[in-house]
Amino acid sequence: MGQGQWHTASMGAPPTIAVFNTSPDTVDMLRIALEHAGFVVVTGMTFDIRDGRVDLNQFLDAHDPAVIVYDVALPYEANWNLLTHLRQSDGMKHRPIIVTTTNARQVAPLAEGEPILEIVGKPYDLGVLVDAVHRALAK
Repeated sequence: MGQGQWHTASMGAPPTIAVFNTSPDTVDMLRIALEHAGFVVVTGMTFDIRDGRVDLNQFLDAHDPAVIVYDVALPYEANWNLLTHLRQSDGMKHRPIIVTTTNARQVAPLAEGEPILEIVGKPYDLGVLVDAVHRALAK
């Protein structure tokens, strides 16, 4: 078994990771990488949450993700504000969040003082993202 693999035989069921993004292709890429690492992955489109087509609290109750991978796309400030708003919901308050973004330098100042574990800039090595998920689970 390679580094980063989740060993289900000795550790029980693998944790669930939620991926929220604006790009279906990116959602699929992240889902495949995280599933390959042994995680259960549930996904949602950020705009569906923003526009009320997906009830975030129901989604979190149904899937109970251990870590959330959330993309902050352009416009960065508006999408960061959405994340900040979502973090106030009971279902999100205590879940570790890893932020992905096309421009980590522009998003990093928005994250100061926020309970975000890591910001992973694109283009990113999928191994870096999987490692970030493992670090989040270890905390």
